[in-house]
Amino acid sequence: MAKTVVVIGGGAAGFFGAIACAEANAETEVILLEKTNKLLSKVRVSGGGRCNVTHQCYVPTTFSQHYPRGAKQLKEAFKTFGATETVAWFEQRGVQLKAEADGRMFPVTDSSDTIIDCLLREANKAGVQIRKGAGVERIEVLKSDSSNQQQFVLHLSNGNTIKADKILVSTGGNPKAQNYDWLRKIGHTIKEPVPSLFTFNVPASPLKELQGISVPQAKVRVAGQKLEYEGPLLITHWGYSGPAVLKLSAWGARIFSDLNYSFTALINWIPEFTEETLRENLQNYRQAHPKKVVSTNPLFGLPQRLWKALTALAEVPTETIWAELPAKNTNKLVEALLRAPFEVNGKTTFKEEFVTCGGIDLSQINMRTMESRVVPGLYFAGEVIDVDGITGGFNFQAAWTTGYLAGRAMAAS
Repeated sequence: MAKTVVVIGGGAAGFFGAIACAEANAETEVILLEKTNKLLSKVRVSGGGRCNVTHQCYVPTTFSQHYPRGAKQLKEAFKTFGATETVAWFEQRGVQLKAEADGRMFPVTDSSDTIIDCLLREANKAGVQIRKGAGVERIEVLKSDSSNQQQFVLHLSNGNTIKADKILVSTGGNPKAQNYDWLRKIGHTIKEPVPSLFTFNVPASPLKELQGISVPQAKVRVAGQKLEYEGPLLITHWGYSGPAVLKLSAWGARIFSDLNYSFTALINWIPEFTEETLRENLQNYRQAHPKKVVSTNPLFGLPQRLWKALTALAEVPTETIWAELPAKNTNKLVEALLRAPFEVNGKTTFKEEFVTCGGIDLSQINMRTMESRVVPGLYFAGEVIDVDGITGGFNFQAAWTTGYLAGRAMAAS
């Protein structure tokens, strides 16, 4: 008899797992269940509708370092199916990817529809049965009469049931702990879910009028914590965003949750300078341009409006020239440039995307096959497990990798 494999979740990991399984074993009946009426919804909104498929980093060890949770476990997985294999997989199916200057990889069409169409086409070609509006309420674990092989009954929200020999759970991350209860009931431990990849709300920011201004390289640090990240920074009308903030939010996801998203962020607008080299540079500029007005002549390549705002933070009078700048204001300007403090109070989800830190405890998963160590025959892929990456294509790569490993393992067994 043909085995029946049920994939729960119609996102990136679910589709990749279903396709990998069906392609590897044509005799397996593969059924993909999606509780909503939309497939691959996260793929559609990723990268502003362009779909950030992966990252141009082809060394598994280096690639794995971009995961605040799961780095060690994914390192071996990426040797089997990493960015190199992902690019090849899509190219073999007619989808060319391109890399941008920051390493993010997108389809050359700059449209997520290209990726969605490819996955739907390949699933159809492999014979995957797709059922929308089919949420799973409960998994019942059975023992087969004829063998020691575990079997399952899936109880759906519409009242129907499906028997399965293997199950792949790829339901994505969820911010509500109770949404993992159906997996707890069959013996799995859940790492408490908290948000990752979010922007900082600074309600009283003196820079909120500068929304839209960005700097290519800034360092954001959290006062009292060993947390900092350097990268592009964007000023928004609610606070701060950009890769420096988003990546910092991922590495500090649990710490920020413990702080209730209330803390002091220290921004270094010119991280290439130390305090010593900055003071030396300012002194040289002062000697070379004594008559220039401090607030209207930006230094260090900073945008003019940002420079003016930072001099205001340093309480530099508007018309003051460099020759007449008091030492106390020079000190304050150094502080504003290297350690400008901003009181963060709250967070905002990045665009329409969300990433969750938490999920199935990795110690309960064989990361070579993605099979549960608690319930044989049950597999996991994607964000439902306690793996998450920083922004830049890393979360999708984890989905492709874990989906592929699970799919192949289910077909082989």
